[in-house]
Amino acid sequence: MSVEVSPAGTAQDIEGPQRAILAAVQLPGVSDADFQSSLDELKDLAGTLGYLVVGTFAQKRERFDMSAYVGVGKRQEMRRFIEGAPARELHASNSAPRRALRSGLARAKEAAESAVDESVRQADLVLVDHEISPSQARNLEIEVGCPVMDRSMVILEIFHRHASSRAARAQVEIARLGYMAPRLREATRLAGSKGRQRSGTGGRGAGEAHSELDRKKIRDRIAELKKDIDAMDVEQKTQRSRRQERLGIARVALVGYTNAGKSTLMRVLTGSEVLVANKLFATLDTTVRALQPEGVPRILVSDTVGFIKNLPHDLVASFKSTLEEALEASLLLHVIDASDPGHERQLAVTDAVLAEIGAGGVPRIRVFNKIDRVGSEAGGADDAAAQAAQDQCAAELAARYAGCVVMSARRPADIERLKALIRGFFRRQLAEAELFLGWGAQQLRGRLFASCEVLEERADEDGAHFRVRGVPEVIQGLKKQFAPPPRASIPAEEKAVARKPVAGKAIARKSAAAKSGTTAARRRRAKWPSG
Repeated sequence: MSVEVSPAGTAQDIEGPQRAILAAVQLPGVSDADFQSSLDELKDLAGTLGYLVVGTFAQKRERFDMSAYVGVGKRQEMRRFIEGAPARELHASNSAPRRALRSGLARAKEAAESAVDESVRQADLVLVDHEISPSQARNLEIEVGCPVMDRSMVILEIFHRHASSRAARAQVEIARLGYMAPRLREATRLAGSKGRQRSGTGGRGAGEAHSELDRKKIRDRIAELKKDIDAMDVEQKTQRSRRQERLGIARVALVGYTNAGKSTLMRVLTGSEVLVANKLFATLDTTVRALQPEGVPRILVSDTVGFIKNLPHDLVASFKSTLEEALEASLLLHVIDASDPGHERQLAVTDAVLAEIGAGGVPRIRVFNKIDRVGSEAGGADDAAAQAAQDQCAAELAARYAGCVVMSARRPADIERLKALIRGFFRRQLAEAELFLGWGAQQLRGRLFASCEVLEERADEDGAHFRVRGVPEVIQGLKKQFAPPPRASIPAEEKAVARKPVAGKAIARKSAAAKSGTTAARRRRAKWPSG
């Protein structure tokens, strides 16, 4: 068991950022490194919401406490800290024999009767590093005396604040409503129990009837939002298909753990101004830009929402249309933060989510970004010790992941190397074909040059002949619109020679007919001899 209190965890004025404490349980089979990494990630999530983490309360258990997630003694410590107890008293209480707490309802009654002095209150909410049940959240909230947010709720709140487009807002709202529904059922159960106690009957309380109406509203709202999202998906897929057919576009999708540097990579690959922020889930909406400088085929790069450990299932389902950018892409750039000690775990999380949405088989290049940060604590990015650490890390990654790219988005040479790999991948997929364009259909010429690489062009009296290289799907579409080349023109003397066999065949047919007529006349005379 452990209690960590930051210097900020002292009595202070209530104004300023909300103060939060972290609560976590280390289960059997979870290493100390993974457990600490998860806590650090939760702290980063809290920082993204603007919360100031002032303490951490962790313990090892065989399983979560069924009633309130953490054990009774840990709940006591958390409440004392929240109410302003000095850190020394908390640590002293660890070794003292613990008494069982009163029941949750008794604690709630006691809390209502004795108000806490807000001037010494040290925390405003509790962040739990797991998804917990509605009843566990309610009981923990009662016993520690402040609101509780589990990991899923924290992530949902970040998505809610960062969603900007109509599609993203609808997707987040569906996930939030799905998260709220079981919590509403828990509130209904409590309200119904209290209503029945007051009325002395076994029927439904007024709260239950009201909550049933609320649940119906939630179901109706989710159905309405899903209908809107389906309509937007159809429109996006139609536009995407038309662009693909018209322009011969190849698609690359950036995927990876949140805050791995995808948006920074997007900016340097495409030369576009996209949001780059050192915070989790800064990007929720899909951004699509062309790889620069443009070539043939034109390559579009899309930046997708980041992944994270224990990403709420409702969010994965809601954002499936956004994540389908990965399904539609011909190539995935799987971006990994090489400087993060937990990058192997992050890599596994991304692979699992890609498999869940059906993109596990899409070709990919693993891009280990932020190599310039490896060893920087040894004395700076240009320090010899830091450079040695970076070289060693790059060699280990290259040996472990064949074909990977180890780079920094801040180094122009690394960016050019990555661009060359992307273009090389698509050039290997191109096909060649011969197309003909009549003089009366020259309006299609611009489309041909925009969507394919023209290797050869020659003209004759009928039109223009092209030998082109392009995306196979695009070439098939062009073949449907471009007329096949006419037969080659034949000189006059060759035409005369060519007609002779035809004339000979005609004479032969006439001779055969004459013979046939003579034979028929003989048969008639033999049958009816003359008088």
